Amino acid sequence: MGRLKVGVLISGRGSNMAALAEACSAPDFPAEIALVLSDIPGAGGLAVAEGRGLATATVDRKAYPGKAAFEAAMDEALHAAGVELVCLAGFMRVLSADFVGRWQDRILNIHPSLLPAFPGLHTHERALAAGVRLAGCTVHIVRPVVDDGPILVQAAVPVLDGDDAASLAARILVEEHRCYPLALRWVAEGRVRIENGRVRIDGTAAAADTIRNPL
Repeated sequence: MGRLKVGVLISGRGSNMAALAEACSAPDFPAEIALVLSDIPGAGGLAVAEGRGLATATVDRKAYPGKAAFEAAMDEALHAAGVELVCLAGFMRVLSADFVGRWQDRILNIHPSLLPAFPGLHTHERALAAGVRLAGCTVHIVRPVVDDGPILVQAAVPVLDGDDAASLAARILVEEHRCYPLALRWVAEGRVRIENGRVRIDGTAAAADTIRNPL
């Protein structure tokens, strides 16, 4: 059985894409990145991907008359590269229900909060304003509702006195770079099942790692 072919969608610097690429560079990792696709021409992550020798593509949202045409072009590029699973890594477009349906249970996303708390944008500012003592990140399987879907793995970090959005984001990002490759490994190894809207992970050790708590 070959390695799972992954397409990574980015809109910016692609730090989580780089973490996935680093994991995939290991000979024993069960997935490989077949394409890094951006909706933003010149996005910083494209240069990072090219520097790693990865195939890249740009599907500029502004070049298409509507979301359906834009997503059709992305779909075509992903299929042309042989992509079997899509990982969203800072991709700043909301995917339609049609697109998500075409890739049912084959799109992963990472979000910088402990979902279902603080979906959407400005997560760190909102966490600080709410006065929470723990923040973190979540890798989940994508559903049509933004930042919704079965949860694969979460990591918690402390919110410290004196934190601002930037310092909290930096602490969470360290965990994002650990959690996303872990979740991808489980999926690529065929360990992940969805039952009644919840993720089940085969293997005692893997299941124990679904919560990372570096406190």
